[in-house]
Amino acid sequence: MRPTIGQKLVQAAIVSGLILCLSGCYYMQAARGQMEVMRKRVPISEVIDAEDTPPELADRLRLVREARQFSIEELGLPDNNSYRSFADLERDYALWNVVAAPEFSLEPKQWCYPVVGCVSYRGYFDEVKARQLGDRLQADGYDVLVGGVAAYSTLGRFSDPILNTMMHWEDVDLVAVMFHELAHQLIYVKDDTAFNESFATAVEEFGIERWLLSKGQQRQIAAYYERRDLQRRLMQLVADARTDLENIYAAALDDVQRRQRKQRRLADLTSNAISEFESAGQPAQDWWSKDLNNARLASMTIYQGLLPAFRELLSRCDDELECFYDEAEALAKLNKDERQARLGALQRDYL
Repeated sequence: MRPTIGQKLVQAAIVSGLILCLSGCYYMQAARGQMEVMRKRVPISEVIDAEDTPPELADRLRLVREARQFSIEELGLPDNNSYRSFADLERDYALWNVVAAPEFSLEPKQWCYPVVGCVSYRGYFDEVKARQLGDRLQADGYDVLVGGVAAYSTLGRFSDPILNTMMHWEDVDLVAVMFHELAHQLIYVKDDTAFNESFATAVEEFGIERWLLSKGQQRQIAAYYERRDLQRRLMQLVADARTDLENIYAAALDDVQRRQRKQRRLADLTSNAISEFESAGQPAQDWWSKDLNNARLASMTIYQGLLPAFRELLSRCDDELECFYDEAEALAKLNKDERQARLGALQRDYL
């Protein structure tokens, strides 16, 4: 799964299980999974220098090392041991996320933990357990998304490595996700997934732009801008669909009528999204070609919904990162209602 819309789900929920060492199946699998990741870490320099390291992997890790230094010197991201090691988990995904929303609501189910607060997803290092939870939620009437995740963050509480699951990405995506995860270490607000993910996505976005400019990669910059514009159009389609669906769910209809109108609107969204990919000369991502539901739409909004507000904030700071981080930190210190009001105003000004 490429790190695009809805696919970069950060597993803050894992952290609480590791820190608290509570009993119970969920916390035990989280602790075992994280211990496996930590046990398999090898310093990037050792992997590069090893005689049996494939040349392609060595080149990718040199790129990671260079981008990691750039993240410190040019983006002001944390200077610590994260992303200075490599771990081969010998599987396609690091973990699997479960997102759920009621059949007639776009508000995702929340799971609450000490330390990190409430989040809109539950992560498992064991795919079978993730799908078992998804099946139970679906049986209870929820719309469900269970998806493999190639990267996650422990918010700096552990020295996160670069994983083999990230190595199939293009260079831009690999660097972008690293910037995204480091941003979570810079600012993280308990109980506000939308703020955290949109802030990190903004850092990822301007970080990649500056990274490519520093490399003089004009062709890649143009491609990045085209992809960002496509993403903007797709998110507008999602926003329009959300509005229509909220009206359908609130209307005086019986469940059969709601269900029929819901499916028609989701089918229209899928068709419109595929048309956008075709007009951009790109194949439609699997994310859009599969059946959409409330859980998929909720996850998209979680990770990109407030991005325009942070773009506006950066613009008001004249693209100065110190100012941007200070303003984002000030927002993080507000209570949630005040923060949402401020972000809403920024969002409207940007749009």
